[in-house]
Amino acid sequence: MFKSRRGVTFLFWCGASFVTLFPIYWMFVISAKSRADLFGRPSFLLTEIYWNNYIETLSNPVFQKYMINSLIVATSNSLLVTALAFMATYALSRFPLVGKENIFFWTITNRMAPPAVFLLPLFLLYTQAFTIGDWRLYDTRLGLILLYCVFNLPFAIWILRGIVDGIPKELDEAALVDGASLWQTMTKVIIPLARPGLAVTAILTFVFAWNEYLFAATLTSVDARTITTGLAEFVTVTGTNWGLMAATAMLTLLPAVVFLGLVQRHIVAGLTFGAVKG
Repeated sequence: MFKSRRGVTFLFWCGASFVTLFPIYWMFVISAKSRADLFGRPSFLLTEIYWNNYIETLSNPVFQKYMINSLIVATSNSLLVTALAFMATYALSRFPLVGKENIFFWTITNRMAPPAVFLLPLFLLYTQAFTIGDWRLYDTRLGLILLYCVFNLPFAIWILRGIVDGIPKELDEAALVDGASLWQTMTKVIIPLARPGLAVTAILTFVFAWNEYLFAATLTSVDARTITTGLAEFVTVTGTNWGLMAATAMLTLLPAVVFLGLVQRHIVAGLTFGAVKG
């Protein structure tokens, strides 16, 4: 019975892996075919890889600009959100703040609202209220970074809350008794212990900012367009270049995959850290 149960579990995960990875494989197949092959007889197998789609995409200055914008926006947002969320979580966990549970719940409610609800007010703010002379937030990387902080910060605080609460307060007290300042206690004691959770927070906020489309498409026009909005530009009134679109989509996966690989060993520990408290 034990062997049969393991066999069923193995088949289940094989099926789940197939369902998850097949769309990526199919996208690679499309990206590695010429237009003539795409509109010919469909096939799930590749007999020859057509690299011109990738060469044309990588040599396109517009794609390079969109990719750089996405890297700057997603990385800056990830670092800023992780730092702010850690400081906010530490304050909520360690300091006797009045109504801190209500504050924590209030931050989470901001994340519960559909992003489309804020689209019109934010568009008016970015195009009118936050425009002073030549300075503006509309169509700027800074505007996207700050905007993504509004939606990613509550989520990051929610993740780090359990992690910081799982670190005994006696460690803070011992460090303060030994003469450490509050900043030294945070950087020398708490941050090393919370490193797995910080890694998880960084990768999730990076992925959320990297994949975001709605606000990037609405609040940018030329200078700060991201790679997700660039994918939509392959759909035109004269047709859709599926090969170039698929090649661009495959290339957009690489930064997130690399970032995920760098912190992969921290993810499981970070998601489970603080789940069980003595």
